Amino acid sequence: MPRPAPVRANPGSIVTALTTVLATALAGTAVIAPASAAPAAAATACDAAAAGFTPVLQLDVPARANYLNQAPPYAIDRTGEVPTFDRVGYCVELNGPDGPQWVWTAMEPFTTDARRIGLPTRPGELVRQRVGDLEVRSNVPSVSTGTGKTGYLEMWPNQYQSSASTQVANGSPQTYDADDNPTSPLGYGSFQVAQIGATRPSTVAAQQVFSINTFTESDNGQLSLGIGTNLAGQPDWTFANNAERYSQRRFTAYVRTSPVKVTESPQDRQLVPRDRQNGAVVPVAGEVVDQRVRRVQLRVTGNGRTETFTSSARTFRFTPRIKAGLHEYTFELRATGPGIDRVVAHREGVVAGDVVVVQGQSNAEAAKFNGNANGEESPYLRSFGSPTSDGSISGADRVWHYATGDVTNQSGSVGQWAIRMGRRLVDTYKVPIAMFNGAHGGRPIDFFQRNDANPDDPATNYGRLRQRLEAAGVIDQVKAVLWYQGESDNNNASVHINGFTSLLADWRADLGTAVPGGARYYVHQVRTSPCGNTTSVDLREAQRQLGDTAGVIVLSTNGLSGHDGCHYAYLGGYRDLGDHAFAVLARDLYGGASAGVAAPNPSAVTANGTQLVVQLRSTDPLTVESGVAADFVVEGAAVTVSSVAYEAGGKLVLTLSGPADGVTGLTYQGHLRAGPWITNATGVGLLAFKLPVTP
Repeated sequence: MPRPAPVRANPGSIVTALTTVLATALAGTAVIAPASAAPAAAATACDAAAAGFTPVLQLDVPARANYLNQAPPYAIDRTGEVPTFDRVGYCVELNGPDGPQWVWTAMEPFTTDARRIGLPTRPGELVRQRVGDLEVRSNVPSVSTGTGKTGYLEMWPNQYQSSASTQVANGSPQTYDADDNPTSPLGYGSFQVAQIGATRPSTVAAQQVFSINTFTESDNGQLSLGIGTNLAGQPDWTFANNAERYSQRRFTAYVRTSPVKVTESPQDRQLVPRDRQNGAVVPVAGEVVDQRVRRVQLRVTGNGRTETFTSSARTFRFTPRIKAGLHEYTFELRATGPGIDRVVAHREGVVAGDVVVVQGQSNAEAAKFNGNANGEESPYLRSFGSPTSDGSISGADRVWHYATGDVTNQSGSVGQWAIRMGRRLVDTYKVPIAMFNGAHGGRPIDFFQRNDANPDDPATNYGRLRQRLEAAGVIDQVKAVLWYQGESDNNNASVHINGFTSLLADWRADLGTAVPGGARYYVHQVRTSPCGNTTSVDLREAQRQLGDTAGVIVLSTNGLSGHDGCHYAYLGGYRDLGDHAFAVLARDLYGGASAGVAAPNPSAVTANGTQLVVQLRSTDPLTVESGVAADFVVEGAAVTVSSVAYEAGGKLVLTLSGPADGVTGLTYQGHLRAGPWITNATGVGLLAFKLPVTP
């Protein structure tokens, strides 16, 4: 049940901004020092709930405002004076037709910079993430109150869409709610706190705690705001334009100063790269800033056990070790001493595992075209940041997310075949996987190049992906890079190969440098270049040769019948592509089976009477479906391929319509859409090729 509202002070009275911390100050803790003639925060309906917190921002919210690229006119702003803090709180008060309404919410900090806890008004001031240990109190009956909840924040100056990232269980892609998508244009604004289910999936419906919207809108429209979920329009109050309904609209932000300054710790849901001993060291370090603290204790719980580390020094650094596997670890840091016993940091969902990069154009993005891949998602599949092409949005998203397969360019997006590949690795080898997808659809090879003068350039695709890997702390631990690109190079083999050679050299200099033997590189031979064209083979033949010239593994996209001429359905397409990628990573990184894994790849073609014999590099048996002869083109003679058969020893025997006299070359083009195919035991199709014929 909602708690009754605390007794409010006389609206005209003033309370000292530091009332709640003066006693602590006398005891020696670090506090916000009183500024000379600094204004004090007005009393709020949340004062009782906010005991122990200090108000640092307060704003009488106007009915209309455009704060874009400027600071709101806060009555108090003490964020520049804030020392370290371990909780953030908000109070929103409205007085309108339903009488006085208020809501208090507090949470684990989502930033270490107090200047980032107010209304976001400038590009790059964007928060879109889960928060833990959410507390909610309110006098609004529809608001679910309590402690220990999971929250979700949507704070930005941007415009946004209702399309969901799927990070929030039960979020809707049709309505504006707890899971929306910020877009590049600025000029609407969102400042929202929601409470959500702690897990994905979850039976808990997402609910708004409060929303303040439309504060960077240029058309001078009314702000859209509310407490709880809006039942008469968009759930998060977007487009409500209702500010003038309220005679009072007040927003107050708080912090709780911390007795310990944490300088090193994992993030919630972080994947730490595992080492050769199948685990990882996860440091937690800091400095005691409150003289009352006599001891700092770290408890690490996971894999059926709890370890405790203790320090009585003013500075400390613990180095607990976690084990890779399908178990999550919780880190809890507590400070104790006379008059103090407080959790100052809590991290959950930490795992150790492996890191994989997916890159290329739209078939690496692998959006949902036909069929769902969300059933492949797992709590042990993670990603970091967002593959969006907007540099400011990408640069602001610096948190770990659950990996998702059906949506693109959102926090945690990895694509359909990557989510399938990752899920099979998790299930088979019992190791968490972090996947970083940097793909961008419809782009030629030069789009993906590094700016050598500024490798982290956020205006470049390379720079945005590199920044994400660096911020996640995994750039030197990338074990595999899977590349699918070339359709937009329009069969220009020389441009594609020159560009890829340069890109590969930069990857090898930047990625996986701490991995023994370096990262592994996998190149998908594209199905078509350009889309819809399988008669042009020059670029695909050049990609096939990369296995010999560049030290990469070439993967086939033939054999996939869920093809639409450019992209793929999930069944018969991206799902199978994920299975094939799983098989090669299993073979190369995890000691998995090798039989029937490599793409069928020719080494030579010879002529003999009325036959051509294609010698393959592997002796894996192949299945040859009726009708595949139409995909072969003979050069130098007026003959065609009548039939194809597999012979033991890794041979394809092609029977011609006449003698092979004068035949100079053989091309295998593949085709659009469904079969027939030549495939190995795992369904991988014969690589497209263009080879000379020798007698």
